[in-house]
Amino acid sequence: MSELSTSASRPTAASPDRDEPVKVELARKPMGIIGTVLAARRNLLSIIPELALRQPIVSGRTGIRWHMVMDPESLRHILKDRVEDYPKSVTTKLILEPAIGDSLFIAEGAQWRWQRRALAPAFAHRHVTALGPVMTAAAEASSRRLAAAQEPVDMFEETVAATFEVISDVTLSGDAAFDRAAVHNAINGYIAQTAKVSLLDVMGLPAWLPRPGRLFSGGELKRMLRIADEAIASRAAAGHAGAPDLLDLLLDAKDPETGRSMTRTELRDNLLTFIVAGHETTALTLAWALYLCAFDPSVQDRAAAEARAAIGDRAATADDMGALPYTLQVVNETLRLYPPAAFLSRTARMPDRLCGREVRPGDTVMLPVYALHRHHLLWDRPDAFDPDRFQTAPDRYAFLPFGAGPRICIGASFALQEAAIILATLLARFRFEALPGVAPEPRLILTLRPHGGVRLRVSPR
Repeated sequence: MSELSTSASRPTAASPDRDEPVKVELARKPMGIIGTVLAARRNLLSIIPELALRQPIVSGRTGIRWHMVMDPESLRHILKDRVEDYPKSVTTKLILEPAIGDSLFIAEGAQWRWQRRALAPAFAHRHVTALGPVMTAAAEASSRRLAAAQEPVDMFEETVAATFEVISDVTLSGDAAFDRAAVHNAINGYIAQTAKVSLLDVMGLPAWLPRPGRLFSGGELKRMLRIADEAIASRAAAGHAGAPDLLDLLLDAKDPETGRSMTRTELRDNLLTFIVAGHETTALTLAWALYLCAFDPSVQDRAAAEARAAIGDRAATADDMGALPYTLQVVNETLRLYPPAAFLSRTARMPDRLCGREVRPGDTVMLPVYALHRHHLLWDRPDAFDPDRFQTAPDRYAFLPFGAGPRICIGASFALQEAAIILATLLARFRFEALPGVAPEPRLILTLRPHGGVRLRVSPR
């Protein structure tokens, strides 16, 4: 961004005398449009100015006017009070629409409202709790793999495997015809090809101009859509015995106000939304949580003691959530330091003022959640790992791992339950130790991933 800077580089590996876990070095010197694009393509967080950690708003211009907002009251205004005046940005839609269409995540206005009403029952508390056994089974399977693994183990690969088991069983009851590996590889391939920022995005050029880097993702995309279409057609024709899974609930979903049901295309787009979001975000949370527990063994030992007291030798279940308060604090502190959705973007539709600054229609309004969660005016020792800070609830709009307002993530309670069940089970059974001089690099393309993996020593307790 023209008047900002980036010294964003590879973070230093953790060492015995470090008292803070790895972080992204934010922008310090001015850079032009090309510099912004190059930095953003490597790590989108590197375009955030360091100033954003101490100011409520930072504004500038590339080809477009933009504002980064870190003020909780202004974020409440954007995400709750004037939500329809700040739709998802053009860049967000260009990246995701080809894969998930006009689904709940992308849709705006009336299209979003009816889908939210129709889908809300599928994520009611009773349904989330009923899915607990699937999460418990995934925790058991992960334990078996770790017990047989040769160390060091890349825990990001392991948590991806565990959470993809959960989401495929939850959505499709473990249907053997559903090729998990193919869908996972297609998702990764699509994100790698399409999720990097384009020069045309930074310049604010119209959506109808093709972004060259996104023209070659057709093969992976078609494969993913075909597999989902086949799963839906098979279920609609044959039905499903036993407790309803997410696909059953989607097939039955109706808007209670209008009676409207989903078309096959709408159903497929939402199914893929939940498959993509439902495993990636929780896998990242778990991988970062295990990195942090290895970084601070005292936190790990305290969480492990809580887990063993609550569950003994068995795996955790949904019924154990009330006995795992510190585990949930570890999860929340992980989501603060390494939020999977670390950078959100909106486009202003109407004139407005944020923190006293003029916002014009067409301006890009960025919500750098990573900077918000490390803001020096909102958090004590913002770069430190301290789960005890969540003994009390933070300002609702200072902590946004799942967004907020009417468009808060519909699967937030699902994700928190899954993360707590798997994390408690693993910490009760295994000790995780950092490798000297080895630390993951927080790198954001679409989600905040640990570049280089989370390689840890794993041993039975």
